[in-house]
Amino acid sequence: MEYRNVCIYGAGAIGGWIGTGLAAAGCELNVVARGATLNALRRDGLRLSHLDSTTTHAVRAESEPARLGVQDLVIIAVKAPALPEVARQIAPLLGAHTVVLTAMNGVPWWFFHGFGERWQGTQLRTIDPEGAIARAIPADRVIGSVVHASCTLDGPGHVRRHAGNKLILGEPVGGDSARLTALTALLTRAGFEAPVSPQIQKDVWYKLWGNMTVNPISALTGATTDRIMEDDLVRGFTTAVMLEAKEIGARIGISVAESPQDRHAITRRLGAFKTSMLQDVEAGRPVELDALVAAVRELGQLTGVPTPSTDALLGLARLHARTHGLY
Repeated sequence: MEYRNVCIYGAGAIGGWIGTGLAAAGCELNVVARGATLNALRRDGLRLSHLDSTTTHAVRAESEPARLGVQDLVIIAVKAPALPEVARQIAPLLGAHTVVLTAMNGVPWWFFHGFGERWQGTQLRTIDPEGAIARAIPADRVIGSVVHASCTLDGPGHVRRHAGNKLILGEPVGGDSARLTALTALLTRAGFEAPVSPQIQKDVWYKLWGNMTVNPISALTGATTDRIMEDDLVRGFTTAVMLEAKEIGARIGISVAESPQDRHAITRRLGAFKTSMLQDVEAGRPVELDALVAAVRELGQLTGVPTPSTDALLGLARLHARTHGLY
């Protein structure tokens, strides 16, 4: 299987970072974009800066997916609140063999596809309440990924990579496949670290286990991660939330060997890091509380795990976001 025509749906920091690598690898790169990003991509191309160098790549950018037509690979790299709109618009990009790679944070709509013990096939109301996303983007089209890279935007269509260059890939049903092998080869050729996970949901959950706390706490307080970790009471609260999530994970088949304190040590090493959710609040963008926190609360209800700390975190962060028009 070959991926010649590739479309980035969501040319923000992560989507743009992935797109520049694929363009450099020789893919015909298309982008769905609007507003200032659309104008910048048409005028200046897609740019990536890292250290002291900047590369520029020509792309075809359109506001309407129908103008791009069927793609071999569609990479969805939007924040979760934008996903319902993507689902409404994506159909013209999808042919009989199109693969959809998701590069998003939080619990995805395909989480229980071929996975999850007795909860296999469960549709999470907090993620896809009417099933519209699953109908528009069936899980059997999807290859999941977990992003380990720090990227920001210097401006529309201009990505800056600070650290990390890894995309962990996996089939939702587990195991290997020809399309996964081909995608791994392409991303490796494009300069990414692209290890394959035998069960991508476990990698999704492990990343979520860390950022479901510091993201909303930073959004509430305006604090960088170092200040969150330095406060004994706040760090203790994050530990309580993480222990609830750890028990939920164990019941759906995801055992986390680390303790919250182990993960705190990793977060401390990031230094004065500004989370993506805090960046969204500062920019006046909707926050992805449902995928990061509300879904965990729903999973607690499904599995019978009490979640008082998660409930408190969700309630406070949701109220803050609603008060500022971000949820």
